[in-house]
Amino acid sequence: MQSTDLLLETIRCEGGKLHHLAYHQKRVDRSRKELFVLTDTLDLASLPKPPDEKLYRCRVRYAKKIESVEYIPYTPKEIRTLKVVPAEIDYHCKFADRSQLERLLRKNPDADDIIIEKAGLITDTTIANIAFFDGRQWITPKKPLLEGTMRAYLIDQKFLREENIPSDLLDRFEKVALMNAMLGFTILNNIKILKS
Repeated sequence: MQSTDLLLETIRCEGGKLHHLAYHQKRVDRSRKELFVLTDTLDLASLPKPPDEKLYRCRVRYAKKIESVEYIPYTPKEIRTLKVVPAEIDYHCKFADRSQLERLLRKNPDADDIIIEKAGLITDTTIANIAFFDGRQWITPKKPLLEGTMRAYLIDQKFLREENIPSDLLDRFEKVALMNAMLGFTILNNIKILKS
């Protein structure tokens, strides 16, 4: 197996519990079915227990079977600047190989993270799904780079609405937030958005 075949699932672990496990399980099952034509389940509920009750990033590397499980203490990355960068990349499955995303980030050292724009529409940042507040509701891109588990949960809760978000209309929004399994839903205060 090549390293490019490996997939990654990052699960928030706190208080000795894995959070939103059903959403992670659904994505693992969907990815394995699409990439390997497998319909069995890698039971995430049976993962090894964390070392203690602290906050960890549970990192599961898998393909046809689970290859490794790590519990890594979590410290969020501080984001003060985002930059909109056009790029035609495919990351619809959560591959362990993030070299395309890392390369884009390295090419834009003036920003803490980048917002990837595809065909004039906003998708995601390199580390998270994104949402914008229009004064009434939080809106997330209809076509994200990756369908995240926290994003799916918040759509199910009717907290988020999906819409196409043209990059040239970002100025109409009042607030911006990032979301992923580890961040939850985090509103970015005093954020600066740069254009390419």
